[in-house]
Amino acid sequence: MKQEESVTIKHAATWFWKWILNNKVVSILLISLLVLLNVLAFSKIAHIFNPLKDFISVIGLPILMAGILYYLVNPLIDWMETKKVPRMAAIFLVFMIIIALIVWGATTLIPVIREQTLGLIKDWPTYWDTLVSQVDSLLRSDILSQFQQQVNEITENVMSSISKQATNLVNTTVSGIGSVVGVVTNIVVALITMPFILFYLLKDGKKLPYTIMKVVPSKLRVSTYKLLGEINNQISQYIRGQLVVAFFVALMFWIGFAIVGLEYAVTLGVLAGFLNLIPYLGSFIAMVPVLIIAFVTSPAMLIKVLIVFGIEQMIEGRVIQPQILGSNLDIHPITIIFVLLTSGKIFGIPGVILGIPGYAVLKVIINHVFNWYKKNSGLYKDDFNPAIKSIVISKKES
Repeated sequence: MKQEESVTIKHAATWFWKWILNNKVVSILLISLLVLLNVLAFSKIAHIFNPLKDFISVIGLPILMAGILYYLVNPLIDWMETKKVPRMAAIFLVFMIIIALIVWGATTLIPVIREQTLGLIKDWPTYWDTLVSQVDSLLRSDILSQFQQQVNEITENVMSSISKQATNLVNTTVSGIGSVVGVVTNIVVALITMPFILFYLLKDGKKLPYTIMKVVPSKLRVSTYKLLGEINNQISQYIRGQLVVAFFVALMFWIGFAIVGLEYAVTLGVLAGFLNLIPYLGSFIAMVPVLIIAFVTSPAMLIKVLIVFGIEQMIEGRVIQPQILGSNLDIHPITIIFVLLTSGKIFGIPGVILGIPGYAVLKVIINHVFNWYKKNSGLYKDDFNPAIKSIVISKKES
């Protein structure tokens, strides 16, 4: 009897080991369940981390600003080091250049932008009324008169929506004064502390990977170091590339608008450069006020502005972006648009600006996790793929 019970227990243990403990699918499901339970548990005690959240909200902005400037100027300092310039002297020289540029912008560029921006805000209702009257006269033609009712309904709905949004803005202005003061305070604190963070990043940034690796467990150091290196490469290439491209876009639009005689050339050029930080969509969004001003000014000005836009797009797409950005991020344009829409919906303007580098970092992490899973799961030993791989023949091969 005892022998039969022993055989039964052994059989049950074998079955349990085969179908539960040694089953990869079940193991994956159990691990996923544990992860989700941990997430649920942390969501229930999220209030414990409020002090940490407040701390990050204070130091996050200066660290972000310092990090962007670090990626922008660190290659210059490294290059100066290769020319036998001491690193501290190179950092001091770069800081002097930055201070000189800030002083030049505050005394020369910012007053012009301020004057043109105030003028554009003042004249914008006139431009808009002129545009509406010209479009209305166009719709009164015999060909388009049948669509006038629909257009009027759309215009009324748009104006009603704008009126409601303006009312809500006015109603929430008083209650939002405290938050506005908080935001301004955070910006002032960031501007004061950012230079110090940037200095120590430039001075000791190369020591940071070694310090981090000492905390990581020994078995994970090689893979973690490789992962952090790829993340750093993705972020640095994107930040440097986007900022340099945005600078050249602003410069090209500024020069182009000034040549054709468009009003507010400096402000519109700077706006185009800033919005160019939003991939694919930024330049087109920036062209909306430009086209309205040009359309109201004269048909000839509209044609000139379109020519400027076409030349800028050709130079940016064929010369600047391939040389500066290249294809290092390896992200499909449709994916970029989806990321921008999603991150903008969830996080607003910061999400639109930081969505692409965030996606690039997430993509690197997921690739490493998936490669680890393929290596250890045993489900991807066979490389057979029944689908036909499309072969793109390059111009050189053809």
